[in-house]
Amino acid sequence: MAKKIDVKKSTKTASSKSNLGEGQMVADFSVACTGNRQVSLKDLRGKFVVLYFYPKDATPGCTLEGHEFTKLNEQFKAQEVVVFGVSRDSMTSHEKFKAKECYSVDLLSDTDETLCQAFAVIKEKNMYGKKVKGIERSTFVIDKEGRLLKEWRGVKAEGHAQTVLDFIKNI
Repeated sequence: MAKKIDVKKSTKTASSKSNLGEGQMVADFSVACTGNRQVSLKDLRGKFVVLYFYPKDATPGCTLEGHEFTKLNEQFKAQEVVVFGVSRDSMTSHEKFKAKECYSVDLLSDTDETLCQAFAVIKEKNMYGKKVKGIERSTFVIDKEGRLLKEWRGVKAEGHAQTVLDFIKNI
């Protein structure tokens, strides 16, 4: 399924911050989602939205993070929260990853990095002595009206889903 995103493309460098701050409206987006569907922010109004950005399908930290969000997904739903994992992997990769790991959360494919740029999660990383662009593990909570409510950057996968759930329960 083709991906359409209404968020303006960013010209920021890999090390820059997003212009999006807590309390600001998040631009609408429409993006390919597991289950052969499109997800649009405007269609999610009335619910909280959690976007957790992760570097790559089927890697240890990303797999752990997906399992933790899946384990807590029913509790998120009880709080009127929809959770999505986001990476630059293809939809084919996401479908295989989700099925293999039995995730209950859906995954969004951001192959052209439009969402990654909008939320400024692309960072320069050092891998085996080489500098590469990659996703900094980050999570964003969008409120029921479409405003950025909370962000976490550079998070550790283990225990993070519980931190996000605890924050939402205390709103």
